[in-house]
Amino acid sequence: MESRLTELEIKVALQDELLDALNLTIARQQQQIDLLQEQLRHLYRMQQAGSQLDGQGSLRDEIPPHY
Repeated sequence: MESRLTELEIKVALQDELLDALNLTIARQQQQIDLLQEQLRHLYRMQQAGSQLDGQGSLRDEIPPHY
């Protein structure tokens, strides 16, 4: 009975360590997601500002001449 209790305590301790490691991983990933979203918003704002300054839009919007 004592050995079963010891085994269960060891398993719980290992699961606690694993849970802590997973929580740290998720926290780091969320920080990376937040940073990437902010960079994407910044790029979108830059693109919008550039297209407003051009007044013509992007070169991709222009129709190529037909030969």
